[in-house]
Amino acid sequence: MISLKEALKLSQEELENLKQELNKKAKKEKKLGAYIEQFLDKDLSTSGNGVPVAIKDNISVKGWELTSASKILQNYIAPYDATAISNLRSNGFAPFGRCNMDEFAMGNSTANSFYGKTLNPLNHERVPGGSSGGSAAAVASGLALASLGSDTGGSVRQPAAFCGCVGFKPSYGRISRYGLASYSSSLDQIGVLAQNVEDAAILYDAIAGYDPMDSTSINLDFIKTAPHLNAHKKLKITVIENYVNEADVEVKNALLKTIAMLKTHGHEIIYQNLLDFKFDIAAYYIIAMAEASTNLSRYDGVRYGRRCENILNLKDMYIRTRSEGFGEEVKRRILLGTFVLSSGYYDAYYIKAQKARAFIKAKYEELLKDCDLIFMPVTPTTAFKFDTQKSPMQGYLEDAYTISVNLTGLGAISVPVAKDKDGLNISAQLICKAYDEQTLLDGALSLEQIIKN
Repeated sequence: MISLKEALKLSQEELENLKQELNKKAKKEKKLGAYIEQFLDKDLSTSGNGVPVAIKDNISVKGWELTSASKILQNYIAPYDATAISNLRSNGFAPFGRCNMDEFAMGNSTANSFYGKTLNPLNHERVPGGSSGGSAAAVASGLALASLGSDTGGSVRQPAAFCGCVGFKPSYGRISRYGLASYSSSLDQIGVLAQNVEDAAILYDAIAGYDPMDSTSINLDFIKTAPHLNAHKKLKITVIENYVNEADVEVKNALLKTIAMLKTHGHEIIYQNLLDFKFDIAAYYIIAMAEASTNLSRYDGVRYGRRCENILNLKDMYIRTRSEGFGEEVKRRILLGTFVLSSGYYDAYYIKAQKARAFIKAKYEELLKDCDLIFMPVTPTTAFKFDTQKSPMQGYLEDAYTISVNLTGLGAISVPVAKDKDGLNISAQLICKAYDEQTLLDGALSLEQIIKN
């Protein structure tokens, strides 16, 4: 598959041929479920000129449906481009294809979609991860050169790790959230999925930067990272030893070998421990569900989206529209979020979760004072089989190594490093200081080249 760097050199005629090839391949691989429905034909004319980039179905593209893979938003047409899409267009790229996802980005398997599940291109019996599973599957299977996803608790990095591509979540505020359908506003961040680290840097450079339309956008000078990538920079890397040791045996052994290779190639390795990730999980899910219950209250049948039929009164419209329109996982998170925000429980749960978040952030900042990057697993296991999670809690535990990055607002990247005995991908996660994406991408490129060589 041609890289983004190579695609940017193609003529317009060659790019149109590339789009046609991707369209034919997507139709042939329809069972993979990476794209939502078979809508690519109409998007050939609406995507515009530029290198095609697949887009997760919660990012606004003017004139396209925007459904967040939910029944409640069927037939809703985006009235404007997200800032990330506007930036894409102005830098030689074009949105091309709506990728499947867990409904409203709530899940880690892309099985919670109104359109049906996405399959892992490495093994169709396994999940592709979530919630950006469609974006990861499209890139890993060659149905897209690269894609945009969103990462609220690992939803770019985890599916990238399960499918075997690079998943990059920059620091909170680096990429505008204007035009991203909100799940948890203080945690959501648009990220990129690509075939390699250099492509991830190129796509990141195209969409990052300050945006006055987004109150959470960081107003800092932005220097492009791709032209300054340096795989030969020697870095001081802190390995989170207890997290590595707690992963499954094959994941643990692959990461230990990776650490040894990093050391052999001149990187300084030190070891530290972090608190049990149960604190991260508890704080994350209280905050995420509380914010989700607030954000999703706008879908009530009044202003936009689906409205139930044969309405008896206003209360009936609210209840039936939301009951019929939301899936089970979304309903569960709304209920839990409403509970922790309710009178008598706000202080007991939500305030404590915010205090825990501040404590977790301080711990990471303390670690990063003495090193350039942090190294840890992306997931405790390789991609699991569909229907093996017996309870929602099992699914929440899959996010153990990724959610702390969203709580702290730091940048992180998932890089493939090995395969397990079944041919499933194993990735390592690198985490950087806030807004130090250059060092993060340098370290990721060094790791990628070490593994390839």
